[in-house]
Amino acid sequence: MKSDLVIVYHREPYEEVEIDGQIVRRENKSPNGIVPTMKSFFGQVSSGSWIAWKLAEDTANPDFERVVTIEDSYGKYRVSRLPLRAEQVSSFYHVSSKEAFWPILHSFKEKYNYDPVDWPAFREVNWAFAEAAAAEADDDAVIWIHDYNLWLVPGYVRQLKPNAKIAFFHHTPFPSADLFNVLPWREEILRSLLSCDIVGFHIPRYAANFASAARSLTSADVTANAKVGEEMTPVGTALSERTVPIRLEHEGREVIIHSNPVGTNFDYIEECASAEDVQAKVEEIRAEIGDLSLIISVARTDYTKGNIEQLETYERLLERRPELHGKIRLMHVSVGANRNMTAYEEVQRSIEEISGRINGRFGSFEWQPVSLISTAIPFRDLIAYYRVADVCWITPLCDGLNLVASEYCAARTDGAGRLILSEFAGCAILLNGAIPVNPFSHASMNSAIDQALDMDDEEARGRMALLRKSSKRFDVGAWTRGQLEVFEEARRGVAETVRA
Repeated sequence: MKSDLVIVYHREPYEEVEIDGQIVRRENKSPNGIVPTMKSFFGQVSSGSWIAWKLAEDTANPDFERVVTIEDSYGKYRVSRLPLRAEQVSSFYHVSSKEAFWPILHSFKEKYNYDPVDWPAFREVNWAFAEAAAAEADDDAVIWIHDYNLWLVPGYVRQLKPNAKIAFFHHTPFPSADLFNVLPWREEILRSLLSCDIVGFHIPRYAANFASAARSLTSADVTANAKVGEEMTPVGTALSERTVPIRLEHEGREVIIHSNPVGTNFDYIEECASAEDVQAKVEEIRAEIGDLSLIISVARTDYTKGNIEQLETYERLLERRPELHGKIRLMHVSVGANRNMTAYEEVQRSIEEISGRINGRFGSFEWQPVSLISTAIPFRDLIAYYRVADVCWITPLCDGLNLVASEYCAARTDGAGRLILSEFAGCAILLNGAIPVNPFSHASMNSAIDQALDMDDEEARGRMALLRKSSKRFDVGAWTRGQLEVFEEARRGVAETVRA
């Protein structure tokens, strides 16, 4: 049976675990996260499919299950798995996507390395995704493709399924035309994206950058703009936009440009925050830290995340304010996502060196200024830490959105807590009430952490009330509704304004 909705994403929509020597597919433990969120769309259609890759030693193995049927709490759907060899994964994902695309998307031109890119191999993998999607899709299905490592899939799908409605969603920033055009394959990528009916981004700035890049390289023309709602245009914020393009015309095709930030599962986090096991963990943490004020920072190990800049700021804080010695602790969670990649190994090494230096310079037998955590914390335990932390410190140099900030706000059902948030995180235009910070400025970073630590409870609670309201407004339900609306717009051939 062909599918009405085909989701194309690099990850499989379940966890695979080995039990008694057998591989078992298990539903994701938490309903919070992008994979469960996307699976929820299957409940809106009569039949759905998911396309992903799976590592295989022998891609020609006749015993490899190319298509499996899954039935879980999200419904019944098919998963088409593309068998990729380790060298294909390395080439298309670790090299092309992470060494060439990732630094440009995040405006780190100095990290960009295209010499090892095997472009024919990237095309080959993207073609395989497109073929699998076309095989699963009904003639007029919605084929929804996710993220930059599948940039060429829309163009290939359009060749295979001319009448399909093709949507693409970027989960990263999209850079200015000057930066994007550093990529040698820029025109091929843009022409593929312009074969979509819908191209989606988290915030208007990224949509505007995409339109600018498209106009710089093709005959694409902006045919409609819209004012951005007040809730997404905070005064003076680095990433704010007053107007945004919402429709492009390219070679007779109308392309809807959609700005719609992914959110957290706000209600689920609130429920977790009140659960008995989480409350017990809260009491355990409080007993362990005593009277210390806890600052929490959670990020992947990545040069885009500002881990090093934050730790250096904390070191300056302890130099400037000796009265804080023995009274505060930074819990710096930095989880490596891409092992065996030199750039990330260097960041991790620097994080460990600075953390060790801080503890060595300022720590004592009774007090450890930094707790460095390099492994993932179970989500319910993390919510407990959010509940205890006096300050959540989120300072990326560039970030597509950042859901940690929203998770912290959702967890603070007590109305307490303070959020420091980089101006260069996409969510900075959404979360009203945060202390804004420019992570490129020592003075700004110093001032923000001082402001958070010295803020009185009345101001903190007033800010948190605003933050929780914003986080709730832009939750995962709002994103889902926005996506369903734009799918319907594409079916009608009508582009409407940015979601309010």
